[in-house]
Amino acid sequence: MIMEVNASWKDRLFACANGGLLILFSLAMVFPIYYTLVLSFTDSTEYYTRDLILWPHQWSLDAYKYLLGNGLFVNSLMVSVFLATVGTALSLLVTGGLAYAISCRRLRFRKTMMFMILLTFLFTPGLVPVYLIVRNLGLIDSVWSLILPSLTSGWYVLLMKGFFDGIPDSLDEAARIDGCTEISVFWRIIIPLSLPAIVAFGLFFAVGYWNTYFNGIMFINQQSKWPLQVLLQNMLVDPTTMGGGEQNVSLQMNRQLPTETLKMAAVVIATVPIMLVYPFLQKHFATGAMVGSVKE
Repeated sequence: MIMEVNASWKDRLFACANGGLLILFSLAMVFPIYYTLVLSFTDSTEYYTRDLILWPHQWSLDAYKYLLGNGLFVNSLMVSVFLATVGTALSLLVTGGLAYAISCRRLRFRKTMMFMILLTFLFTPGLVPVYLIVRNLGLIDSVWSLILPSLTSGWYVLLMKGFFDGIPDSLDEAARIDGCTEISVFWRIIIPLSLPAIVAFGLFFAVGYWNTYFNGIMFINQQSKWPLQVLLQNMLVDPTTMGGGEQNVSLQMNRQLPTETLKMAAVVIATVPIMLVYPFLQKHFATGAMVGSVKE
């Protein structure tokens, strides 16, 4: 009886300690996000008069008004929106088309294509060959240099092929008996049945394009064509990137806007849009995230 009581006491102590640690870890991860959001809405006067602001007494949208009224920032935002929409659509088209092609057992040279895709897992071209190809194609300082090199991935192709392999062949055969062509089968049969996989991969591609950074600093020289993440990094390093001074940026009504609130507002604008996409895709994402990993 004493041992059972001791064991129960130890279990309760462990549960309390485990819960406390999890709460502390959660607060440690949530607090930077919360502080960034709060600081972006803080009034400039309050920012200069308080050392630590956990809840502003006076909220302000000056930082967001300045950023959304700045031509350089709006251009970068539009570039990232273009990458996340057009780039995602093209990546899904290329990845889905290639995955469907190699999933068709009647395709000639199917094994050769599979072998070539698998080679990309073992050998990568490297940074210099990729840059030379982009330069020789005349894509330097073009937004297409941020899309074409990242258009698809061998890993994503094989994962989507695994999903296509799970679709019964009888549906394909029935569609062909009804007179459907290869493209009709793909658009009318395969795509509707593969919606969870398409949504999951679409989210992966969209996040990747929205967070484009390395290709941006490698292929884009003009500031007006920077993606949002490149501009944000330059803002965090050099406050004069947005055209302001070292200490502050002038606004109307003779007010001074701290560069810290500008930085935090830029981080929020760069983070929130892609976060808002997930709730609308959640019902499909849970199914599509396991695409190709389970076989019946």
